[in-house]
Amino acid sequence: MDLLLNIDVPDIEAAERFYVSAFGLTVGRRFGEDFVELLGWPAKVYLLRKAAGTLGAGAEPRRYARHWTPIHPDIVVEDLDAVAARAIAAGAVLEQPARSTSYGRIAMFADPFGHGFCLIEFNAQGYDALL
Repeated sequence: MDLLLNIDVPDIEAAERFYVSAFGLTVGRRFGEDFVELLGWPAKVYLLRKAAGTLGAGAEPRRYARHWTPIHPDIVVEDLDAVAARAIAAGAVLEQPARSTSYGRIAMFADPFGHGFCLIEFNAQGYDALL
């Protein structure tokens, strides 16, 4: 099995700029003008141009204002503060500043398209601290 991360966006070029600038991902392949593969994370990321208002899963219209979803990427980083600054400079919105937890530090964001994500900097125990 393999895991792929598909991210619907209204603007491929803006999304590519954001994810490359914020996280250092690189373009793998382009599939026409509406579909871009990004590399650099353990899972490949696919940006898919989908216009606002078109129907997505569950027959819900796509909207790119901030929205909640039960599934979001947690991006594990070595230096949360440095990556947070880079993500904000690229257009991310900081929703909850970094806070300490038993497993390390976590901060919560939204990308420019309303999708939430977290940055996590694990300590030596990582999630084992929750056991």
